[in-house]
Amino acid sequence: MKRHLVERELTSEGPRSRAAGPGGLRRSRSVTVNLAESPLVWLHARGHLSQRLLDAGEALRADYERAQLPASITMRWDPVRSASTAPGGLDPTERQIAARQRFDGAIKAAGHGLEDILWRVVCAGEALPDAEKGMGWPARSGKLVLRFALERVAGFYRIT
Repeated sequence: MKRHLVERELTSEGPRSRAAGPGGLRRSRSVTVNLAESPLVWLHARGHLSQRLLDAGEALRADYERAQLPASITMRWDPVRSASTAPGGLDPTERQIAARQRFDGAIKAAGHGLEDILWRVVCAGEALPDAEKGMGWPARSGKLVLRFALERVAGFYRIT
């Protein structure tokens, strides 16, 4: 995993970008944040998610990203596939459609009411406290609900 470390000022609301004052130096607490770290990896690194649930979330995120690729709308000059040249291969549009079907199936398997937390945390990369606040949930309730949703997604992807 790539690291993209940024120093942020630590405030009562949470970390925010650090800006120097008129004198150039500011006396406050700061924290170094890895912007490349997803909320799922953060939860897994601190023991809140098992490897199975992390893998399920990463599979869902990968399908989400593959499904969002724009379709090819111009003339394609790829060689024509035949059974002898590309056994079982899919062209980019077919891969996008397959990813969208897997994503939709995984969200449906999670069940009604759990798709919001999955989309916010897994796909959009929103921090868990921000997702809880955005949905009007009590603090620290999102972890449990996210685990339930990821268990169902892991079952859909057949992750053991």
